[in-house]
Amino acid sequence: MSTPKTIIEKVWEKHVVQREPGEPDLLYIDLHLIHEASSPQAFDGLRLAGRRVRRPDLTLAFEDHVIPTRSLMLADETSRTCVDALRRNCAEHGIQLFRFGDRRQGIVHVVAPERGYVYPGMSVICGDSHTATHGAFGALAFGVGTSDVEHVLATQTLPIARPRTMAVEFVGDLPRDVQAKDLILALITQIGANGANGHIIEYRGAPLAGISMEGRMTMCNMSIEAGARAGMIAPDDVTYAYLRERPQAPTGAAWDEAMADWRSLVTDPGARFDKTVTVDVSGLSPFVTWGTNPGQAVPLSGSVPEPASMEDEQERAAAERSLSYMDLVPGTRMDTVPIDTVFVGSCTNGRIEDLRSVAGVLRGRKVADGVTMLVVPGSMEVRRHAEAEGLHEVFVAAGAQWRLSGCSMCLGLNSDRLDGAKRCASTSNRNYEGRQGPQARTHLVSPAVAAATAVAGRLAAPSSLEAP
Repeated sequence: MSTPKTIIEKVWEKHVVQREPGEPDLLYIDLHLIHEASSPQAFDGLRLAGRRVRRPDLTLAFEDHVIPTRSLMLADETSRTCVDALRRNCAEHGIQLFRFGDRRQGIVHVVAPERGYVYPGMSVICGDSHTATHGAFGALAFGVGTSDVEHVLATQTLPIARPRTMAVEFVGDLPRDVQAKDLILALITQIGANGANGHIIEYRGAPLAGISMEGRMTMCNMSIEAGARAGMIAPDDVTYAYLRERPQAPTGAAWDEAMADWRSLVTDPGARFDKTVTVDVSGLSPFVTWGTNPGQAVPLSGSVPEPASMEDEQERAAAERSLSYMDLVPGTRMDTVPIDTVFVGSCTNGRIEDLRSVAGVLRGRKVADGVTMLVVPGSMEVRRHAEAEGLHEVFVAAGAQWRLSGCSMCLGLNSDRLDGAKRCASTSNRNYEGRQGPQARTHLVSPAVAAATAVAGRLAAPSSLEAP
């Protein structure tokens, strides 16, 4: 009888090309995603070594990190340099490129799944930490550095030490007002921003059956903020229904063959994880970060914590630094904190489901005076869907700015950034110091909370708003 295996072990073993004692495993990479911000040096390295891209057919390129979202003009010299380099490299090596202005363009971790390039059992890498997004399909998906990007371009393989395994078991009944973003923030708050360090997480449990593929991508996306190397969810009927509608999905007999393989990608009964964490979702409510890492969060109805009450010296010191940067006082109720800017978008929460959630709150309401709200679709496909449903009319009528697709204010590599010590409610994934601007203060929230906050002018839950 074979030893029971986790889905993580099954997919990992499927891709091992070479294994030597004391050395990292060499994994075959099924799909390599690249973008303009992290690939130029990798191509320069290839050129200096006289090498070609080994599998351009398994490489996809995207323009997303530095592009503007106000217009189709690349006015910034740095952005033009990055984009021009990617275009030259893709032309030289025959790599398919989703160009700025193309109707298929968008954020790499939004476009690849929506086009159907990612499916269960694959190995996927990208020079971007949030590649973990694709683990929502039961794929093994890693973010890597520039030297690794070069290695995969040249060999279609990646040397990587095998991480430990971690099960996150969600239990209980999922409250109606809790979104996927709240689940992952609750987990990170429970285990800490480094609680999954050195592990690949498998998210499990009955509550996940009620989470859509878009919500699952949000959760796997932020595995990195829990310190994990990657996150995965075993494929199920929700996964298959999503994949069947994708342009690149297999059809006919190829679909049936793929399904037979995908259905085997589950953790066997009796399989062992190196670590198991249980999260009871029954009592959860919308979450919001108060500090400068995603683990510094509380329920929106809660208050800024008192660092002096924290037993761990490092945790206490980190909290004190965070509160100084965020200009918050212990004991302050989070739902009284005023907000200058609201950002809806990113590879975490820039999909059509997220925009529908925002529109549902904004419909018939207005963005508060003095608040700037940006709604940035994760792809041009998402933008078209939103406009076909009239969501953009809701955003504009409420006083929000309806933008083109791009990474935008998530990391501020283009003109979408905060000036000075402004305070932003953001649906993105990171709230580090200076992430959205040199002095920017970022509160991570779900799309629904972001919309309610824009209306209230302070951090707010949809349930707290008066009827429109």
